[in-house]
Amino acid sequence: MEFKDYYKTLGVARGASPEEVRKAYRKLARKYHPDVSKEPDAQLRMRDVNEANDVLRDGEKRAAYDALADRLAAGGTQSDGGFQPPPGWDEGFEFHRGPGARPAGDAEFSEFFSSLFGDASRRAASEKGYRARGEDHHAAIEISLEDAILGAEREITLRALDRDAEGRAAVVNRTLSVKIPAGVHPGQYIRLAGYGMPGRGGEPAGDLYLEIRIAPHPLYRVQGLDLTMDLPVTPSEAALGAKVHVPLPGGSVVEVTVPPNSHAGRKLRVRDRGLHGKPPGHLVLLVQIALPPAQSEAARKAYEALAQAAPLNPRQHWPGVQT
Repeated sequence: MEFKDYYKTLGVARGASPEEVRKAYRKLARKYHPDVSKEPDAQLRMRDVNEANDVLRDGEKRAAYDALADRLAAGGTQSDGGFQPPPGWDEGFEFHRGPGARPAGDAEFSEFFSSLFGDASRRAASEKGYRARGEDHHAAIEISLEDAILGAEREITLRALDRDAEGRAAVVNRTLSVKIPAGVHPGQYIRLAGYGMPGRGGEPAGDLYLEIRIAPHPLYRVQGLDLTMDLPVTPSEAALGAKVHVPLPGGSVVEVTVPPNSHAGRKLRVRDRGLHGKPPGHLVLLVQIALPPAQSEAARKAYEALAQAAPLNPRQHWPGVQT
C-alpha cells in the first residue's frame, strides 16, 4: 500500500500551523473543486486535498499520522510505487479500518486513509466528542453583465456537499437566494457564511464560496476590468468625424466623438465606464466602417465620384502587386 505524504499534497511543512493548513486547503480547493476547476483530474486531486486536510487539521489524526511517518522513516523502504512499510506498520495505532468501511473504489478517501481512519473509527471518535468546523465548499455562478455592474438578488440552484446519517459526504441540490453586490467582476468570490459542509460535534458549518463568471453579452466583451465593444460608423462619419451615441450596460447612453480620418480598428476609450475597480475599467470602442451597398444608380455614381475625388490604393505596399 502506498504511503501518502499529506504535507506534500497541501504544500505545507510538517510543522505548519493550523492556520497555514487551512489557507493551503482553501487555495487548492479553489483550484481543484470539480464545480470550478477545468483540470481533467480535478475530482481525484480534490479527493486527495480533502483527505490531507481531514488528517492535518485534526490534532489526534495528525499525531497518529506523524507517528506512522516516523516509523516508516526509521524502518520502511522506498519503491517505485511509494513507501514500502515494514511488517506490522499498521498496528499499535488507535485508528484502524473498521468492518463498516467502504471499499476504496466507492469511498470519498483512499485505501491508505481508510486503513488508518475507517468509518467505524470516525464514529467512535464522534462518540468521544470529536469536534471540527465544517469544510468550506466552492462552486461557480454565472451572472449577466448588468447584474455584475448594477447588483441584483438571484435565486440559484447548485450541487452542494452535505453529510448523511453515517457522517459520509453526499451531493445534494440546494436552492439559495444570493445577493450579488454591485461591482463584482470575473474571478471574485461571494462568501455565504454557514452554507458549506456541516460541522461535527456542534461546531459551525463551513462557508460557501461562489466564483463569479459573467455570461457572454451580445454587445460587450469583458477583458479584465475593461469592456470592449464594436462601434459601426459610416464612411463619411469615419472620414469627416462625427458625434455618435453609444449604449452603456444598464440602459444609459453616452455621446462619443469619432475623430476625423478614423480607420477601421481604431480604439476609442470612454473612461471609467467599464467594470468597477480601483481604478475602474474603461469602455473600449473598436471602430468598424459599415459600407452602404451600391444597389442604386445614385449610389454607384457616388462611389465613382468618390474614387475620382479621393483616389486610394490600399494594396500599394504589397510586393509585386501594381493594382
